[in-house]
Amino acid sequence: MKTASYLIKPASSICNMNCQYCFYSDVSKQRKNYSKGIMSKETVEMLIDKALADAQEITFAFQGGEPTMAGFNYFIHFVEYVEKLKKEHIIHYAIQTNGYCLNDEWISFFDKYHFLVGISLDGYKNIHDQVRLKGTQPTFDKILNHIQKIQQTNIDYNILTVVTSQMVPFAKDIYKFYKEQGFEYIQFIPCLPELDHSTEHYDLKPKDFYNFYHDIFQLWYEDLKHGHYIPISFFEDLLMIFQGRYPRTCGMLGECQIQLVIEGDGTVYPCDFYALDQYCLGNITVNNIDEIRQFKSGQIFLKEEKRFSSICKECQFKNICHGQCKRMNIVYFDDKYCGYQEFLKDTYQIFYSIGQGKIR
Repeated sequence: MKTASYLIKPASSICNMNCQYCFYSDVSKQRKNYSKGIMSKETVEMLIDKALADAQEITFAFQGGEPTMAGFNYFIHFVEYVEKLKKEHIIHYAIQTNGYCLNDEWISFFDKYHFLVGISLDGYKNIHDQVRLKGTQPTFDKILNHIQKIQQTNIDYNILTVVTSQMVPFAKDIYKFYKEQGFEYIQFIPCLPELDHSTEHYDLKPKDFYNFYHDIFQLWYEDLKHGHYIPISFFEDLLMIFQGRYPRTCGMLGECQIQLVIEGDGTVYPCDFYALDQYCLGNITVNNIDEIRQFKSGQIFLKEEKRFSSICKECQFKNICHGQCKRMNIVYFDDKYCGYQEFLKDTYQIFYSIGQGKIR
């Protein structure tokens, strides 16, 4: 059975919040047009028509900007059009949202159509409200309330936290808070510097990377030894690697893939981090899926050289790292230090044992 995934930007870079470090706002600023607008019904239908003709198992994942800014009716139309046309297809839905607009109507919709819901929350109140604002107003209380409502449903959800350099000293407190809240799956995403390096106030440095995950791992492993397993995406990927399986996260093995990122006007890009004019793969309203996958700009993207460090040459983990994701590796290593290497030195034997069903 052929599978395919689409990362859809229904509202482009439009957002109802102004987070201080937003990577997609940074990406959009590098393009000729910052926003590609709200996706039209015609574009939605062309996307679905071509997706259903191309594969039998499909994941439609919605992201932004803030995808709910496309409006509730956009999502109603999307799923109803899929339901009308699908035959023996297996359809999965996912959304990554800041959670601000998730009233009962949204939550009921996600429950009905079995959406996997990712909600952005950056630690506890004092930390979150420093960087995730709506205008000048804090957002933590409202978003946590919406998460608690989701916890009362059958919705599969996860918490996505952007790890800034300011957050590193509070890693253990954040872990304990998330545990108290009963969060079932956590993604910690390192904050990246801007593409043009114009500001580097929030981005994670390699030593920050090590310190944060070192502190998180200590508490996570203690919980595991006492029978309480808390899924954390980075640790899950490492467990899969040490089991000889492919990790879920793109780039963990250092290989780029064409992701099919669909912007609001139908423009297609190979990667969320590189939704830039020079990497355009055509447009879903004009080109078929096979044409998009074979676009010359996509092949150039895949073959581009990436940054390595002299540390990489003698690293004992180079055959499972391969330099990591070419956009993300700037937070893993610099010319003198690799936080990922240091973390693996501390933990790889434990991850290997856990992967073999043994807890040391």
